[in-house]
Amino acid sequence: MVLRILHLVGSTDSSDFYCDLSLLFAGDCLTATANPALYEFHIAYVSPDRLWRFPPSLSKQDLSSTEPVSLAQAVQIINDLSIDLVVPQMFCIPGMTQYRALFDLLHIPYVGNAPEVMALAAHKHLAKAIVAAAGVNVPAGELLKQGDVPTMKPPVVVKPASSDNSLGTTLVKEFAEYDAALTTAFNYSEQVLVEDYIELGREVRCGIIERQGELVALPLEEYQVNAQNHPIRNFADKFKHTETGALINGKDNLNTWSVDPTDPITAVVQQVAKKCHQALGCRHYSLFDFRVDPQGQPWFLEAGLYCSFAKKSAIAMMAQAFGISVDELLSIAIAEALGTSPSSAIGKLA
Repeated sequence: MVLRILHLVGSTDSSDFYCDLSLLFAGDCLTATANPALYEFHIAYVSPDRLWRFPPSLSKQDLSSTEPVSLAQAVQIINDLSIDLVVPQMFCIPGMTQYRALFDLLHIPYVGNAPEVMALAAHKHLAKAIVAAAGVNVPAGELLKQGDVPTMKPPVVVKPASSDNSLGTTLVKEFAEYDAALTTAFNYSEQVLVEDYIELGREVRCGIIERQGELVALPLEEYQVNAQNHPIRNFADKFKHTETGALINGKDNLNTWSVDPTDPITAVVQQVAKKCHQALGCRHYSLFDFRVDPQGQPWFLEAGLYCSFAKKSAIAMMAQAFGISVDELLSIAIAEALGTSPSSAIGKLA
């Protein structure tokens, strides 16, 4: 029997960024994993007014021409579709939390982490506290609200406490730079995190997937940073806008690359990443950023607990470097969500 999969797309945020991000990765996923012999894909698109649409595709024409419906109507449509599984593709905080919780209430399984885990990871200071309690190195820091005066001596990194993709993040080298950095960060979050700047050795990211009860650490992804003129990553390292305003993935082989599995840092970071996965209560998959100091010690920066199953999604790229295609990666995640082996995930519902 073919699995009926609902891709949950869109954003409740009034800015365009999270919606564009969702459309970018969901669109790539729909193309990369389409297999009518295995899956029947459906789309649920949530707009900032919290109305739902069920378009036949993610084209602008289909999105604009599809009649919006209320939450109550959307639940009825989802029940009528007899959805077997959901792939969450929303990156705003309500999308990562409230909308996942909705499917828990509807008893419809979904791939990825539970809403309470997503909420923890979305607030960087909470994620830091939890992994630190598990014995993971984290930069010293302080959490500020509007009007608070920072006490930490530069150099420090100032970042929104609940925003991703380096939005609003600034390296402060002198006290005089604090005001501008705080103003920028508060544009993205009601709270701001100030952290010690970890002297640069390297900056890497590690993905973890669960496969038949085992934690599998994927090859590390390393970022092009240097102490002279690019000491921290910024938004442009991750995403870019075209001349027409369209959002595109900014990664390329010049600013990111896969770390050789025999590199001594690989095993060290992978072990720490597994600790983070377990400490935060992750399931199915997880993704963590680390700063590696000149002595080779990894320091936890943040967690990004989502995977879009698009070819340029971070976990998918790491999995491909490990020999797992994006199709197989989705199959593994579905098997974990349904409690089957990857080879029998489809047959489970037959």
